[in-house]
Amino acid sequence: MNLSTLTTEKSIHPALFTDQVTPAVRGILEKSLLGEELSVEEACVLFATQGEDAQAVLDTADKVREKRVGDTGTFVITRNINFTNVCYMGCRFCNFAKEKGDKEAEFLSVEQVADRAEEAWKRGATEVCIQGGLHPDIDANYYRELIIAVKKRVPEIHIHAFSPFEIWYGCKKAKLEPEVFLSELKALGLGSMPGTAAEILDTEVRKQLTKNKLTTEEWVRIIKAAHSVGVPTTSTIMYGHVDQPIHWANHLKLLRDIQKETGGFTEFVPLGFIHYETRLFNDNPDKVRPGPTRDEHFKMHAIARLMLQGYIDNIQASWVKMGPDVATQMLRSGANDLGGTLMNESISRAAGATHGQEVFPEDMVANIHAAGFNAIQRNTKYDTVKDYGKTAFQSNRIDIVGVA
Repeated sequence: MNLSTLTTEKSIHPALFTDQVTPAVRGILEKSLLGEELSVEEACVLFATQGEDAQAVLDTADKVREKRVGDTGTFVITRNINFTNVCYMGCRFCNFAKEKGDKEAEFLSVEQVADRAEEAWKRGATEVCIQGGLHPDIDANYYRELIIAVKKRVPEIHIHAFSPFEIWYGCKKAKLEPEVFLSELKALGLGSMPGTAAEILDTEVRKQLTKNKLTTEEWVRIIKAAHSVGVPTTSTIMYGHVDQPIHWANHLKLLRDIQKETGGFTEFVPLGFIHYETRLFNDNPDKVRPGPTRDEHFKMHAIARLMLQGYIDNIQASWVKMGPDVATQMLRSGANDLGGTLMNESISRAAGATHGQEVFPEDMVANIHAAGFNAIQRNTKYDTVKDYGKTAFQSNRIDIVGVA
């Protein structure tokens, strides 16, 4: 069974809309209920909604989620392995990076990474998510040898590894085009890639976040290269800093356009900016927002569901960024996946996130059941690993009216 199977029902649900919903918003939402594509301009209208209009956006996203993927909530048992926190890229939104001589600097050997992967497998993980900083001593062989070591130790585990920034770095070190380097990694056992390092796919915003060290064009180039050689990726956005709704809408449209061309995205993962320990915020508290509001979290997941429907139908809610309770509420606002149990998480924690490093499978199941969904442990490609069934649910309305 593949959980990405779509339904084709087309119908308007007037009961979703109260008399207080404005005609312009109603018209956009009715398009979504018919499965029609939304424009950037229409998405911006939805991001600006308040009160009953905003509630109608969430209720429509919940209905579209039901039509596209059913009443099923998913999660994956995985382990994050950050093999080094040494990085000289200077991304201002990140507090994870250290210099080589720092007392907190860490650089794991390939055997240490394999040790952690084996431990994860013994604890029921089907996947390891492997990422790290751009350490000056890394060469292209490190990425190759890392995959070899993990696959030798745990042949059946899925390796979900290396952001587009890391692939860009490996290509520079190897003096290879992305398609060639990625084909080599795939042959060694790379199963998929995280579509991180996207942040906001807008040049002016990226200049403020990362000095545009990995441009939008380079990110897109590497993502398309991965898809072209049969390496699927996730897709992400990091929002709530120096960005605006127009950037979010353009970002979603770009992801939709890529998916139309390649079909290689497995899911979309909104990631709220964690501001506490970052230079981006602390150096510019009057210009940089302290992460998304609660209202923006809900709208991002809901509008992503509406804009991406039929193209990227798995929308993940990050409990690491929002906390398990809010992430669970997202399941009734357009999302259908709670991501991974993780076991370790360093990057958000370094930025000041407070929601812990691990939840357990039984927690995921309980949260999915709390949303009234059938709970399924999935693998990386959204195939069913274990079906936990469904429990009764009292209400499907998540009330954000009046919440800033």
